[in-house]
Order: sequence, then C-alpha cells, then structure tokens
Amino acid sequence: MTSAGTLKTSRSELDLDRPNIEDYLPTGSSIQQEPHGKLRLHDLLDISPTLSEAAGAIVDDSFTRCFKSNPPEPWNWNVYLFPLWCCGVVFRYLILFPARVLVLTIGWIIFLSSFIPVHFLLKGQDKLRRNLERSLVEMMCSFFVASWTGVVKYHGPRPSRRPKQVFVANHTSMIDFIILEQMTAFAVIMQKHPGWVGLLQSTILESVGCIWFNRSEAKDREIVTRKLREHVQGADNNPLLIFPEGTCVNNHYTVMFKKGAFELGCTVCPVAIKYNKIFVDAFWNSRKQSFTKHLLQLMTSWAVVCDVWYLEPQNLKPGETPIEFAERVRDIISHRAGLKKVPWDGYLKYSRPSPKHRERKQQNFAESMLRRLEEK
Repeated sequence: MTSAGTLKTSRSELDLDRPNIEDYLPTGSSIQQEPHGKLRLHDLLDISPTLSEAAGAIVDDSFTRCFKSNPPEPWNWNVYLFPLWCCGVVFRYLILFPARVLVLTIGWIIFLSSFIPVHFLLKGQDKLRRNLERSLVEMMCSFFVASWTGVVKYHGPRPSRRPKQVFVANHTSMIDFIILEQMTAFAVIMQKHPGWVGLLQSTILESVGCIWFNRSEAKDREIVTRKLREHVQGADNNPLLIFPEGTCVNNHYTVMFKKGAFELGCTVCPVAIKYNKIFVDAFWNSRKQSFTKHLLQLMTSWAVVCDVWYLEPQNLKPGETPIEFAERVRDIISHRAGLKKVPWDGYLKYSRPSPKHRERKQQNFAESMLRRLEEK
C-alpha cells in the first residue's frame, strides 16, 4: 500500500510543462535577408498573430491534455525483464482475472438475493428498507473494489447524514463513485448511461436517492436543480455527492467547476481523489472506451491504488459569488490531490466550435494577409 504522503509519478507526467513556441520558430540570426518586395513564410509568421496563435495551440494544447491517457512507460525492454513481464501477463489474465470474476459473481448473488426481498417485501417500513438498501449498496461497491484488488486509503472523518450539506469531488472515472460509495451510501448526480449501467441507475441506485440527467436535454437542468434543493433539505436523505467538473478528467488536471453545487445555500464538503498509476491508469475516456471495457482493464491489472481525502467543510463567504466559491473549493481539492488547474469548461469536449467563431478568425486572418501584401 502506498503511504498517505507520497504518490509516485511517472516520467510522462513531468513532460507536461509548457513548451516555448519561440523555440519552434527560426531565430533572427538564421533568417537570411530576402530582396525587397519578396514575401517569405517567416514574414507571415512574424506579422500574423493568427498563425502564432494556431502554432501555440498545437504545441501547447492544455485542453486536450486534460482528457488524454498517458501511456505507461515500458519496462520489459531487455532480455531478463521480458520473461518476467510475460509471467505477469499469464498470472493476471489466467489466475487473477478468473478469481476476480468469481468474487464479483458471488457479490452479485449475495446482493440480489438480499436486495430484491428487501425492496419488495418491506414496502410499508420505509425507514428500515432504506437503511438495509444503503448497507447492501455499500456492500456491493466493496465487492467491486475487491474485484480490482483496490488499495484505497481514506483520510479524514467519514461523511455523515446531515441536512443542508453537499459533497463535491474531482472526477476521473465512474469508479470514483464506487470507491466513495463503499464507505458511505451517497446520492450522486450523474449522467444517464445506456446499457447495463443505465439499468442499474434506474433500479438499484434509485433506492439511495441518486439523480440522473441528460446533457442534451436543456429541461433536465431545471428538474435537476429543483431535485437538488429538495434533497439537501431532508435530514434522513443520503449525503449528496456531486462531481462539479461534469466530465471525467485524467487525474492530472482539474477543469472548471459548475456553479450549481455552490448556489444551494448549504455547506460544501470537498473530497480529493488521487490515483497512483503504478499499476493502471484509472482514467475513463468514455468517448473511446465503454465502461465494460474499462472495468475489464481494471480487473486485469495488478491493483487500483488510490487516496481519498475528506477535507474541511466550506461555506460561502460574505460578498463571495457562487463562481468564486466554486474556484476556492477547486483550489483546495487541486492542492490536496496535487492536480493542475486549467481554465477550461469540461463540457467543451462534447461540443464543436461555433461557425461564427471560425468565420471571425478566418476574416481576421484574411485582413492581416491583405495588409501585408499591400505593404509589399
């Protein structure tokens, strides 16, 4: 198990420093003087902010970096390490993976054989039914973590059920919810997913008060906001968990927090999650990989190593706006988990640039080229 204060970083994380675009352009001494009236490429680069901006975006694309997995460094590169690596692959796929599938299967059998009777036979005893369902959901999440050989270290006091409080955490994968849920039955705000994950959302996770939404439906935002306000007022409701980034980020960065969780007029409890990538990268790129494949990747790795910090609750300060409050909480989480802040909206990865924005850039570029040609 990795100690609480140290988390190893791979060399690929050190390669994220911002390069200098000037290093990629020719220096003044290396540019030969051309005859007057002759237009050269370096002239266009010198006078065109558009080209400089485009080159800078290619070299330093901090937005795309937030959603990229860093490939692991190869270590099986010589004659005596390669056989060890092959033995490890055989052990993980032929011994560990079947054992983990068995553990997860046993967990589902125990869970379903208990959850179904509790859910349907205790209709008239709501309080007892809710308590039992909470315990069963926590147990099932523990089986999921065991199926990855999860090594999770929790720091700070365990969350409790209190009115007018909400927990917010940085978001790397859907397993964030599972890791937090095995300790406390949270009611989470989550994107509605298709397939077997959506079936679990609409049946089992409904029992702990989870709220679902669809990014493509504008009316869902109003419904979710109303449900959030109603949920945080209930003393017996499960603690509310929100991932304010709104999308999965690769655990190197934090993107802008949505302000919805910070304008509910309640106490905000930050939660910082940091994964150690020594065995596997826990980042889930939902645009390239289904959650089933993501789980298989985790179940065929050696282990999932993670630290979770429950940080000091925060309240809105006098004169502070919800956006400023969100940024302050993001600072706290980023500092504790060792993540870099970037000024991007995570929802941008689901959208394309506006045609008007492209046309405006094209017009500016054309005007600058015409001015330069007139000068020549």
